[in-house]
Amino acid sequence: MTKNRRLLLPLLLLLPLGGISLAYFFFTPSPADAFLNAPTPAAATQENLWARVEIAKPTHTPVSLPTETPTQIPIATETPAVLAIEIVNEISVALEQAKQIEADPPPAPVISGGSKYILVDISDQHMYVYENDALIYSFVASTGINNATRVGVFAVQSKFDNAYGATWDIWMPNWLGIYWAGGLENGIHALPILPSGATLWEGFLGRPVSYGCVVLGTYESKLLYDWAEMGSTVEIQW
Repeated sequence: MTKNRRLLLPLLLLLPLGGISLAYFFFTPSPADAFLNAPTPAAATQENLWARVEIAKPTHTPVSLPTETPTQIPIATETPAVLAIEIVNEISVALEQAKQIEADPPPAPVISGGSKYILVDISDQHMYVYENDALIYSFVASTGINNATRVGVFAVQSKFDNAYGATWDIWMPNWLGIYWAGGLENGIHALPILPSGATLWEGFLGRPVSYGCVVLGTYESKLLYDWAEMGSTVEIQW
């Protein structure tokens, strides 16, 4: 009995100590609990530094860009009826003159020298070309308006493939100069060519249209130019 009491006594003394240890274990908070249950720090309050502003929606304003003005291009128009009638009349006149030449031979040439002779008749608006007293060419011609072509007996005094008339800014192909009128030389030539390349007086041969020269068609003037010589006689009459 004494031996059992000795063993029981230490156990009785240990029981209170174990209870205290268990109580401390269960009721004392652990460092982990302190970390997990730590209060969350309040978020720092940030001062509002922005404000609502009404911005107008941008609009597109069209800008007028300089554009090149298109060059006006001339449009070809139909030949006026009056001009067409005049051209037809010119053809009729030429045909009538050709018939008249056959029925009524031109006046006999007055030879002043050489075998080549050119006669221009203002009243008929016609040219007769002779060689050795024989008529070799008969051309419709145009003389000067307002009797600007001088009458008389002259001679070919100059020859140029293409003469320039500075006073009127025209070119005169197949030029045969025949006399001087002041500081200008009058002559026989083809229908003039304008700076644009157009033919002046085309369709109006057979009536006075020039400024004093005797005008022939382009083909006829070339025949005369190749045939005529310096010094060939040219007579102009009514």
